[in-house]
Order: sequence, then structure tokens, then C-alpha cells
Amino acid sequence: MKVLVVGANGKVARHFADQVKEHPTIAEKAVIRSEEQLAFFKDRKIETVLLDIINNSIEEFSVAMKDVDAVVFSAGAGGKGLDKTIMVDLDGAIKIMTAAQQAEVKRFVMVSTFKTGRKEISREIKANSSLAPYTIAKNYADEWLKNRTDLDWTIIHPGSLTDEKGTGKITLADSLTKELEKAFISREDVATVILAVLENPNTIGKEFEIITGETPINTALESYK
Repeated sequence: MKVLVVGANGKVARHFADQVKEHPTIAEKAVIRSEEQLAFFKDRKIETVLLDIINNSIEEFSVAMKDVDAVVFSAGAGGKGLDKTIMVDLDGAIKIMTAAQQAEVKRFVMVSTFKTGRKEISREIKANSSLAPYTIAKNYADEWLKNRTDLDWTIIHPGSLTDEKGTGKITLADSLTKELEKAFISREDVATVILAVLENPNTIGKEFEIITGETPINTALESYK
């Protein structure tokens, strides 16, 4: 399986690159925005393609997907303003979904934010939270993926991200039926979850929250119904 990773130079996706570089059956094709980002992937013998989620077209991304079997969307504006949030986390995400459909790539893994949905949006608006635009953008990107595409999707909702070493263990819950209290998870463990999701087709059509916990990642995903 070859996987196109959008947002490949982000901290989570860099951990993913380190994990997938010697994987026996999964290979990465990394989307990078500039030549300055190339060295990290070249050192790991990972294929790259130079594209920008804002400025390049759906058709250009679709061409880049012609030789891949799955897409991972791990991009984010990173708090760089409302305009970038809309262009990356909402419109950018939908551009990538549309490109995947055009390229007939069915498998799509979305790395979202921890809490989405009307309840969370309302809470953040009432609290005058600076995160509200980001949550709104992520929410409607997720909804588009679920309801406006025919992709084989999985949506991952990680807790607050840390740079701690991964434990390989998580707590997982269906955010629609059992919400987790917000807690932390390492970026390394989120990357491990992404890889495990690609290895576990039973995660297709599933959406879940993850935080650091006591259950090994593969066990948590394999037992998730």
C-alpha cells in the first residue's frame, strides 16, 4: 500500500514517516510545500511531491494520487489566522477529498481535532474561545467526508498533543456515544494510530477519540466495534 500524506512535514506526520520508512507493506509519498522540507524525507528514502494545499489545484493533487492506494490528511493551519484556518482545515481538506475521488483512491484517513460537533462548537462560542473557528472548520470538513463523499474514511480525534515519547497504549472511545474527558496523547502515539488504522480495515467508517491510556493501540483498534 502506498499512502499520500498531506501535511507530511507536521510533527505528527514526521513521526509517521519514521515509523513507515521500513514498513514491509506500507510506503509513504509525502506532500511537501518547499524544497527546504525535502532533506528530512530524502534521508529516510521517502518519495516526495512538491504541492501546496492552498495554491495548487484539485487536479494537481489528483495527478499526485494516481499511484497511491490511500490518503492521510494530517494538515493544519496551526493557529496562523482565520483565513489560513478556512483555506487549510476546511477548503484544503475538501480539495484533498475531491482529488481522492477524482483519482479513484478510496481509503482516506482524517486526523481531526479532539472535539467537534454542534455541542462543542456552541460551548466554544459561548466561552469566546479562540479555537472556535478551528473547531468549526474541522467539524464541517469531517461532515463533508462522512456525508458528501463515497470514500472509505476513518476520522481520528486525538487529545491535546505532546512531544513526549509514545507509550504505544491508548484509551479509545466513539465520540458519538461515549465522550472522553480531554487529556493528552503524544504525537508519536497518534502517528502509530494512523499506521494501525491503515493496517486495520475494520476501522473504515469509524470515528473515535484517542488519549493516552492502558490498552495497546492495535488491541484497541481491533476490538473497536
